[in-house]
Amino acid sequence: MPTIYDILKRPIITEKSAFQSGVLNQYAFEVHQKASKQDIKEAVEVLFDVTVQRVNVMNQPAKVARSLRNRRWQTRRSGFKKAIVTLAPGDSIDVFEGVA
Repeated sequence: MPTIYDILKRPIITEKSAFQSGVLNQYAFEVHQKASKQDIKEAVEVLFDVTVQRVNVMNQPAKVARSLRNRRWQTRRSGFKKAIVTLAPGDSIDVFEGVA
């Protein structure tokens, strides 16, 4: 099982996640493939010193795209596991501040 520091790989910062963090108090992270909801909740609470209300987890499938150089070449982007963490009212994570 991964350690508490290996569970959260990186924050996912997109237009949708910026809206979710500003309005809905939800934050998106790419997480370790074997991490459970309880592991993710514990990692966020320990690392960012916040209270987590809910954790939603989804597996993003791998995608195949065409290469820019040659239309016959195909590249493959690997899949990953994503977690959307809902925090208690009044809590926030500084990584996402000032992004939107």
